Amino acid sequence: MTSKGVSWRPSGIVTLLTDFGLSDAYVGVMKGVIYGRGGAGLKVEDLTHAIPPQDVAAAAFHLAHAWRFYPEGTVHVAVCDPGVGTEREVLVALHAGHAFLAPDNGLLGPVLGEGARVLALDVERFALARRSRTFHGRDVFAPAAAALAAGLDPLSAGRAHPSWRHAGFPAPEADGEAWVATVLSVDRFGNLVGNVPAERVAEGRWRAVVRDRRAPLLGAYGEAPRGGLLALVDSYDLVELAVRDGNAAEELGLGPGDRFRLERDA
Repeated sequence: MTSKGVSWRPSGIVTLLTDFGLSDAYVGVMKGVIYGRGGAGLKVEDLTHAIPPQDVAAAAFHLAHAWRFYPEGTVHVAVCDPGVGTEREVLVALHAGHAFLAPDNGLLGPVLGEGARVLALDVERFALARRSRTFHGRDVFAPAAAALAAGLDPLSAGRAHPSWRHAGFPAPEADGEAWVATVLSVDRFGNLVGNVPAERVAEGRWRAVVRDRRAPLLGAYGEAPRGGLLALVDSYDLVELAVRDGNAAEELGLGPGDRFRLERDA
């Protein structure tokens, strides 16, 4: 199926990313709606439900670094929605053969690249008849995802929305030959993922500097001594800070939004 030159060929796969956790039935109920509306032939995958509550930036980070590993035709549903029940729009997007559903709160800004088509979802068309103001994951996102996964063209699911919030991740700041990095994410190991891409430190020797601590840029965790602070290029192709067999976030007292420097190591 095509619309304005952009193709949509659904794979039957739906991914879910939420801040719901798994102690309640919220995720299971969303899956029930998707299967009920789209049929048992769909496959619903849990990307993660461990996004910190209301942490839109964390949701954006994880979706931005995960969606491309799924086949074209996948529908990606991201529900981290502090504004649920308000006048905020729900976005439906088509990018690189993938469909996306998320609230218009900045979540999709860092996810979508150039050429993405973004619309405001026609909520009334897809929402369940009895719509709660607190659970749009079940009542809006899930039925819309089922329709897309069953074949509906995403570009026919809403109206033009040129003012959607499309800001990306913060860029690293140049300071002479050094880079000032911002922490984008902290993983479960306490590694601090910065926003400096690998190509910025591809040549020469580098070190990270945090207050009075210095850490060499190494190739792997195991190249540092036990308990040693190091920097390395991680699986996101970003420079992170880590402590071998330890927790860098706890040891350094840093988290998302905090900063560190990358300097040439003579």
